Amino acid sequence: MKQTPLHHDFNPDLLRLLPPNAARIVEVGCSSGALAKAYLAAHPGCEYIGIETDPAYADVARHVCTRVLTGDIEHLDEAAFASCFPSTCWVFGDVIEHLYDPWALLKRIRSRLGPDASVVACIPNAQHWSVQARLNRGAFRYEDTGLLDFTHIRWFTKTTIGELFESCGFRIVEGGGRVFDEPARESVLAGIRAMANATGADAEEAVTNAIPIQWVLRAVPDVPAHG
Repeated sequence: MKQTPLHHDFNPDLLRLLPPNAARIVEVGCSSGALAKAYLAAHPGCEYIGIETDPAYADVARHVCTRVLTGDIEHLDEAAFASCFPSTCWVFGDVIEHLYDPWALLKRIRSRLGPDASVVACIPNAQHWSVQARLNRGAFRYEDTGLLDFTHIRWFTKTTIGELFESCGFRIVEGGGRVFDEPARESVLAGIRAMANATGADAEEAVTNAIPIQWVLRAVPDVPAHG
């Protein structure tokens, strides 16, 4: 399957959630290292580790990151995985939806995190109004980029993102939705409101949660790790 294209931009909302002056940050799916470059410009003392599946992308990221591991995070051997700890923060910028078992990976990370560490993530919103509109007309077709990117394996809403992190021993403490100018949105939201009313759901919540195209969050260990 074709890899997501190399990108040289970074998510400013994700950057704002990264802890200041972190000792060590691990970014899964670092691509060109754009987020690392932005963070290290303000916090040059941080050890910034990138993990990237594409060897060509990893070579680009090595010009920015302190260290880059090449491989699939879900199959990273124990020695390489252990070398990422102790860590202040793990970053998943539009990556969790590409994992076969994000539950297992988050639990693996959680088992080694200190109580003051965190996970920062940006995750596409499967409840977005445009996805609902496409489902309504049977036009759920994969595309090269965006919410229906054909490399996406998992789908999450605001509710199920919360359930994902909670089930893996985390508590979401900060974050919100990323909202952009989408002229066609308002007419569809009226239909989403009507559908919520017809199914007994909270109409205001249904509309509110259909607006962001992505959710960004910072999660911390719910209780200190044992063992």
